[in-house]
Amino acid sequence: MKSKNHRGLQAFILCVLPGCGGAAGVDSAGDTDQVEPAATEQAAHHRGVALDNCEELAAQLQYPGTVFTSSTSVPEGALTLAGQAIPAHCLLTGKMNERVSAADGQTYAIGFELRLPLSWNRRFFYQGNGGLDGNVIPATGNTSGGGPLTSALLQGFAVLSSDAGHNAAQPFFGLDPQARLDYGYQAVGALTPMAKQVLKDAYGKLPKYSYIGGCSNGGRHVMVAAARYSDEYDGYLVGSPGFHLPSAAVASIYGAQQYAPLAGGAVIPGGPFAGLPDLSAAFTAAEHQLLSNKVLERCDALDGLTDGLVQKTHACQSAFDLDRDVPTCTGPRDGTCLTAELKLALGNIFAGGTTAAGEPLYSSFPFDSGHAAFDTAFWDFISPLILDSVAVGTVFGTPPANPFIPPPFIPPLFALTGNVDQMLASTFATDATYTESGQSFTVPPDLTLSGLRHSDKRMLVYQGVSDPIFSADDTAAWYDGLSHQAQKQAQLYLVPGMNHCAGGPATDQFDLLTPLVRWVEEGEEPKQVIASARGPANPGGPNLEVPPTWSPDRTRPLCPYPKVAVYKHGDSERAESFKCK
Repeated sequence: MKSKNHRGLQAFILCVLPGCGGAAGVDSAGDTDQVEPAATEQAAHHRGVALDNCEELAAQLQYPGTVFTSSTSVPEGALTLAGQAIPAHCLLTGKMNERVSAADGQTYAIGFELRLPLSWNRRFFYQGNGGLDGNVIPATGNTSGGGPLTSALLQGFAVLSSDAGHNAAQPFFGLDPQARLDYGYQAVGALTPMAKQVLKDAYGKLPKYSYIGGCSNGGRHVMVAAARYSDEYDGYLVGSPGFHLPSAAVASIYGAQQYAPLAGGAVIPGGPFAGLPDLSAAFTAAEHQLLSNKVLERCDALDGLTDGLVQKTHACQSAFDLDRDVPTCTGPRDGTCLTAELKLALGNIFAGGTTAAGEPLYSSFPFDSGHAAFDTAFWDFISPLILDSVAVGTVFGTPPANPFIPPPFIPPLFALTGNVDQMLASTFATDATYTESGQSFTVPPDLTLSGLRHSDKRMLVYQGVSDPIFSADDTAAWYDGLSHQAQKQAQLYLVPGMNHCAGGPATDQFDLLTPLVRWVEEGEEPKQVIASARGPANPGGPNLEVPPTWSPDRTRPLCPYPKVAVYKHGDSERAESFKCK
């Protein structure tokens, strides 16, 4: 039985990080019907493949190890996105590979939903969900960035979402060896051919093109699919990818240990995290803003325009110096200075935490303009104590801590007093029960994109430069290490000021699915992507972190790395005044 100490954690460990068939373009029958370009998808809804008899579909379908629990008609407009009615579709739910665990006695299965448009455009989209999974998020197929204006389902794709093999009532699923593997990669491997067979049975045709996309852990799912299941997908949409997930989680705990001595024993007084150590007392909101302002003072104009965005991220790391450019307190902490002790902690965190032997735990982090973003406090001060600690202690580490037998596993205590060297080592360990390490089942076995070479497969990656949990330095280093051929098939877009997946003082609203489809299906390589700020009237929802000095609909080009947006001339609020170079 679960103790009272552990039941409450279930409320927190939800959808947040510690957030097969056939050649592309030809189905098994050799069908070469044309697929409508994504740019004309709204008009194409009525020229796709029709779906009939939704209500009877679940009872008619059969697939090994799979129970189809329901199929329900969803009328047009029952779901909306940015004021747009999502077309009528059939919602199919089910579960795969249900079993009772010998490790913890719980019943596990891979839960899923598949949304099938009544008029289908012959495309399939696997939606990779965030965090530790555990919930079947509505399968709408987000296309990246904040406040999306379109989605895969809106465009006529069939979209699948899953819980990756465990549900929200199983926060300690890491005790079960198979649940670990399903979360890491095997759920995608099992669900993909099933979904394609359902599409064949429902529409009489396999998808012509298959895509997979997601952000955070969802981005990790996509990178893993590119390495393990490259025969299954044509296009990969990767957001803020946690492809070094266990290492990033350990590094987050390292950061909490840097802040803890500076917090003075403060405790969060109320709300869902009441009673936890208040690490924010070590680095206040005003001090976060001071750091962001000082980075802007040193780096904003490097691209030719002072506009509240640091486009030249790489140059900024050489131009900005924490000790020199931020005043050191000689009196009270009032938000105009940082203490010497805090500067030391920040220097350690941004340079990248290390083991006692000096080996990196994960990656360095770049200085940028978005360190005062709303979500930063969660990722820096709450996530290490609740999410990262549970992930490292019970999912990534071998052997996992068992919260249901003495001595008690107390996540905040584990995070604040545990040895990070031992934590990292545990993510590489195996034993007779847990035969794959946390590093093995979460990290893509091949980050070189060898499965994409010499094919029409393509990948687009986006990453917030101010992301506090998955580092833009790590993502850029991955891209820098790709071969010349692989770089022809993948593009990276760094988003200045953007936090984790969205938010921050950034132009964080953009659509990468449409250019990905054009690149895969028409060979049209993106030259840039236009991103927008989300002011109060934005149809996708406002971003409250858009500075008041910006136009509420400011646009900027996102440039394929290593190019950056440089100001030419004209209206400083419009993307056309910039050039990627």
